[in-house]
Amino acid sequence: MKYIFGVDLGGTTVKMGLFNESGEVLEKWEIKTVKDNNGSQILPDIAASINKKVAEKNLIKEDVIGVGIGAPGPIDDDGNIYGAPNLGWGTFNVSKTLSDLTGFKVKTGNDANVAALGEMWMGGGKGYNSIVMVTLGTGVGGGVIIDGKIVAGAKGAGGEIGHIFMDENETETCGCGKKGCLEQYGSATGVVRLAKRRLEKDDKPSILRNKDINCKVVWDAVKEGDEVAIDIANEFGKILGRGLGIIACVVNPQAFVIGGGVSKAGTIILDYIVDNFKETTFRGCKDTDFKLATLGNDAGIYGAAKLVID
Repeated sequence: MKYIFGVDLGGTTVKMGLFNESGEVLEKWEIKTVKDNNGSQILPDIAASINKKVAEKNLIKEDVIGVGIGAPGPIDDDGNIYGAPNLGWGTFNVSKTLSDLTGFKVKTGNDANVAALGEMWMGGGKGYNSIVMVTLGTGVGGGVIIDGKIVAGAKGAGGEIGHIFMDENETETCGCGKKGCLEQYGSATGVVRLAKRRLEKDDKPSILRNKDINCKVVWDAVKEGDEVAIDIANEFGKILGRGLGIIACVVNPQAFVIGGGVSKAGTIILDYIVDNFKETTFRGCKDTDFKLATLGNDAGIYGAAKLVID
């Protein structure tokens, strides 16, 4: 039997998995992401954990096909990362560095793109070979997979869908420094912004009033039929549905796979997105499927393993 290591490098922890070549995860574990000294210890720590697992399982080098790793930042097909500020990293070749430390072949990709690959392979996108993964969390991330391959772009910035320009009248600034980005409306923090704006608009009764507003509270209120919450959901769906319509006209995926914390509200969020998508997108894209992601926090390690198998 041959084995693959899948690594999902996050700002707090590194998630790791040992897979067989059929895509079955045999074991999962985590180590701390040590960001001291500009993250100089991160890859040595990952290598040490991999080498420890190899010894623990009595594997030899020939048993291991390779190591896949998803990391936060723009990464090209050769494994060069062009800066990862939350890790303290500048520009260097992640694949070569980790390969030198482990002795194994290493494939590297942007974490969102890698998660998309995982969902296509073994998650909500299984059965498709062209999907766009949309991660609705603190921000809006994305990954584009066409014909089973990640579309990373010239410097790995492909799939940065959260920064599609949506509103020229926006006055608040996105984390990227621009104004009017999709992320400002479609993320969990975006839902909270939309809720606060709606509540300030008038005095219409709502169970949201006098509550600490978060994304879950808003969607719970939508499920209870609260009219103000439904207004918020409609605004969320209008902007996100139209944004995804733009993407569909460019890459024409078979499906959008929706993940991240916002997706925990369930299929109700798709109702608001899909109607607006169909209303505004080109007729040749109207039949695009919408699915919820299913792998959760494991999408990254699955996708990283798939990088190596491919």
